Amino acid sequence: MEMKKRINLELRSRVPEEVVTELVLDNCLCVNGEIEGLNDTFKELEFLHMANVELSSLAQLPSLNKLQKLEFSDNMISEGLEVLAEKYPNLTYLNLSGNKIKDLSTVEALQNLKNLKNMKMRRKMKLIHLKAMRRRRNRMRMKIR
Repeated sequence: MEMKKRINLELRSRVPEEVVTELVLDNCLCVNGEIEGLNDTFKELEFLHMANVELSSLAQLPSLNKLQKLEFSDNMISEGLEVLAEKYPNLTYLNLSGNKIKDLSTVEALQNLKNLKNMKMRRKMKLIHLKAMRRRRNRMRMKIR
């Protein structure tokens, strides 16, 4: 199913800013690796689940100030994580398991997420210098399966 159609189905004729706090878009198709149909009218959105949607670019993500939990597992994200700190300042939970992140410098951008307490990443991501990141003292607790 296309992502835009799925969003309309999830809304069920409701006004987004008035009622939607959680949106599950798992297994929807992105267009050219980008999100279609999700915009900044979802002002009350706190939880966004987008697993296995073939997402590769975070550049077109809308700003959602109330977003706290973000599931981006099993996508094709390899860079551009600095956008998350700009657009989701209240993010406390982030799942990046199963993406194509291979470089520590890509993950270091997440240090700007001041409220982030829990981040999940599976080992198959093959992060280089992961031990160095574990030694860092930051407020983020990282779970690695």
